[in-house]
Amino acid sequence: MRIIKRTPLCLCGALLLMTSVGCPATGTGRVALRPDGTPGHEECPEEALKAMRYLQISVGDGGLVTLDVNQTDTTPVTLYEGPVESMLDENLGPLEPPTRLYGRVWTGGPQVVIRYYAAQPPGGNRVPICAVARLAKGQLKKRPDSKPGTAILEFSVAGVYVVDEFR
Repeated sequence: MRIIKRTPLCLCGALLLMTSVGCPATGTGRVALRPDGTPGHEECPEEALKAMRYLQISVGDGGLVTLDVNQTDTTPVTLYEGPVESMLDENLGPLEPPTRLYGRVWTGGPQVVIRYYAAQPPGGNRVPICAVARLAKGQLKKRPDSKPGTAILEFSVAGVYVVDEFR
């Protein structure tokens, strides 16, 4: 009979994996929209807060992200309303490139809103997180030639920042 030794690290990893099973990968779909089409307030799920604590990722931690892995190094980039798969270009705490970030894009307002709900490191499992894409000086602002349901942006890379709730 083989005895499996359980270490605290293994138990924490198992707990993290169990809590991530019910987490959304691309948003809840229950976000109220503001009159301009941008998403309203949304709580960060407790499972994501636990996972971020375990990973030692804090609110405000940030890095760089390619907004759409299907349009790497494209300028300008066209984002579509709905699910998005992005890729880290820099470390975000222990998450290293090319960790994938899964989230949702809203294109209804004057600026694109991107919220991330899960991260998947290379060779690893998806982990719930809460993060947003941001650029200074209005650079997530849509170009005027953006059609409904799309947003044309000048840059394919943005900052990604950890949050504890979506505002």
